[in-house]
Amino acid sequence: MATNEFDSIKSLALVSDTHGLLRDSVTEALQDVDLIIHAGDIGNRSLLQRLEAIAPVIAVRGNVDNELVYLPLAEVVSVNGRLIYVLHDLSLLDLDPASAGFAMVVSGHSHQPRINRRHGVVYVNPGSIGPRRFRLPISLAKVTFGRLQLNVRLIDFNE
Repeated sequence: MATNEFDSIKSLALVSDTHGLLRDSVTEALQDVDLIIHAGDIGNRSLLQRLEAIAPVIAVRGNVDNELVYLPLAEVVSVNGRLIYVLHDLSLLDLDPASAGFAMVVSGHSHQPRINRRHGVVYVNPGSIGPRRFRLPISLAKVTFGRLQLNVRLIDFNE
């Protein structure tokens, strides 16, 4: 698996589960980011193009991305020298991120925003910025880079 490398990134957005919907409020919130990582269930190519008009996009295929079969199921991204593993469904993770040298694992699928730290690895599910599912929030995550750590925060759109 090839690694996409990005240096000098100040702010990174983690999004997932758009299912073809990109809200104006989300587009506004993404204006200050240097890179967008999409953890799948995108919906269609035109949504990816709209995100690419804001910042470079790294995306993986989710379980409903039938028209986006060219996207990988998993991706490795190096951001400012830190490795990030991206996949749609965390239950399909088939490696030990800590021993493989990953700083972060990004996944989606559940629509439930969550940030956990285990064995020095930050696990982030940014939630969904697509159609609301049940009572789950509309959310994404933003990452900023400190000298020694990744600073991750969830942004809830309350829509």
